[in-house]
Amino acid sequence: MTDLPILISGGGIGGLAAALGLANKGHAVTVLEQASSLGEIGAGIQIGPNAFHALDRLGVGPAARAKAVYVDALVLMDALSDEQVCAIPLDEPFRQRFGNPYAVIHRADLHGVLVDGCRAHERVTLRTGARVAGYDQDGAGVAARLADGERVKGQALIGADGLHSPVRAQVVGDGAPVVSGHTTYRSVIPTAMMPEALRWNGATLWAGPKCHIVHYPLQGWKVFNLVATVQNNATEAVAGEPVPTELVRQSFAHLAPRPQSIIHAAESWKRWVLCDREPQERWIDGRVALLGDAAHPMLQYMAQGACMAMEDAVCLAETVATAAGDIDAGLEAYRERRLPRTTRLQLSSRAMGEYVYHPDGARRLARNAWLKAKSATDFFDSVEWLYGVRGMAV
Repeated sequence: MTDLPILISGGGIGGLAAALGLANKGHAVTVLEQASSLGEIGAGIQIGPNAFHALDRLGVGPAARAKAVYVDALVLMDALSDEQVCAIPLDEPFRQRFGNPYAVIHRADLHGVLVDGCRAHERVTLRTGARVAGYDQDGAGVAARLADGERVKGQALIGADGLHSPVRAQVVGDGAPVVSGHTTYRSVIPTAMMPEALRWNGATLWAGPKCHIVHYPLQGWKVFNLVATVQNNATEAVAGEPVPTELVRQSFAHLAPRPQSIIHAAESWKRWVLCDREPQERWIDGRVALLGDAAHPMLQYMAQGACMAMEDAVCLAETVATAAGDIDAGLEAYRERRLPRTTRLQLSSRAMGEYVYHPDGARRLARNAWLKAKSATDFFDSVEWLYGVRGMAV
């Protein structure tokens, strides 16, 4: 292989997963992270069987499993009537069907597993304080242009630099992300602060008109993750901004008492205005490729953003290895395999928000009747396309 490393812009979950995957195939990799230290903001994320397949392929499955909480069911509650609409069991039949469990994990814990894997790998170099602002390329490879003027040379560049990716701006040039008008408030509270009657072992969705609440335990049941989202027609992208507690409480004051009690349990909140982008066919520019949110940012309603980034990483490593030195061909094969699946997830996430999470009036009643009529097998069949895929085999 060439002496030049493969460069990865971004040291988040997708970038580190790509670094591990490529290093496992024999490539030297340099990760360029803009922050001064490797860390991850946010709170809990859900990890479906497909993500565990990817983590296993990356060699960090056992470490991730040790940090996860294995919920018993995916529960949907009507936030107005306080009735259970459905509960999808995640016990042994689910695991047998899809080959792996369903779990929840703190984003920082998952990120830490990937950081540890990269630090332990002799072919991975991690650089912080290195913001990739753009790139140049010629027949000899790619040069990542850092914000401080430094040029870092590599045989290829993977843009895993998120929703506002500078690499995407050069590859695609499609401007700012699409602001959804949905605002998400996040909080993590000690388990003792969670209403006792709601401390159940499930990833629970309280679906209300034009809003919803999600909660589940994390970190060995030490804390509960709270996510509360409202369609409030927000027009500007915001990430991690503290907001007054009373503002959040007022946004959900029309719900039944129990879901309101969840909102009142938290003493501090931060907000994100959700954004995505229109699916694009162009992920590749010569020896530059996009991955994760830089390629296919999606709304949260399928709980698959991080999962898709890890699948991307496995697929990328496999196609580059199979191309046997032809990096251009390997990157194009990666795009061809991943584009249909990730596009489906982007569009499905929008639809799930509209028809399952946030319907009101007659649409809410229709949703309840539709989901109540489904058996566990019906639910399993409906997600076979998503969870039945192992890693890069898509």
